[in-house]
Amino acid sequence: MRQLYHLPISPACRKVRLALAEKNVEFELVEERDWERRREFLMMNPAGEVPVLVEDEGEPISGSIAITEYVEETLPGVKLLPEDARARAEARRLVDWFDRKFAAEVSDGLLFEKVTRRFLGASEGGGAPDMVVVRAALHNLRYHLDYICYLMEERNWLAGDQLTLADLAAAAHLSCLDYVGDVPWAQYQGAKDWYVKIKSRPSFRGLLADHVPGMPPPKLYANLDF
Repeated sequence: MRQLYHLPISPACRKVRLALAEKNVEFELVEERDWERRREFLMMNPAGEVPVLVEDEGEPISGSIAITEYVEETLPGVKLLPEDARARAEARRLVDWFDRKFAAEVSDGLLFEKVTRRFLGASEGGGAPDMVVVRAALHNLRYHLDYICYLMEERNWLAGDQLTLADLAAAAHLSCLDYVGDVPWAQYQGAKDWYVKIKSRPSFRGLLADHVPGMPPPKLYANLDF
């Protein structure tokens, strides 16, 4: 069976998990704390980062962009990129928006401070979260939620009429923030309606079952009515 080396509260890993689940293929999750720089893992991905997908008797594929493009090109099932070239470009633009801009302005800092620091020693940068970073990320989050609301005013999904990798990328980031209880959904109805729709899909069940030891999610994390 194919294996996905991942971290539970990682937007990049969650995007790949959603793509594989949307394709309705089986895979085994292998948790990899990439900051430990395990030699065997570095042999698979010299960059030392998750996610890494290993097919049966296949070479490892590293990085969420490479993996999701590979999944789309090689696996049957629902199409995660539109047939039309312009629509494909819009989906890819939004994937880049969330994986680069949203990550830099919101999720990278927030998740490092509130999640990753818990697992690091003092010499590695562990300890209490830097609340200056947390507050800045939460401030930036509101602009991105506004943008999702704007997109959803005239679209069924973020990139247009169909579910695409853009929705999976955005949902991967926001589901991680939702796990740590930091998304003010009630103030952004359009974004909430979109998230309810994607959260209700069977592909999301695995994410909603995640449970980080010593860090339980909020009570409403797995609820569709929140």
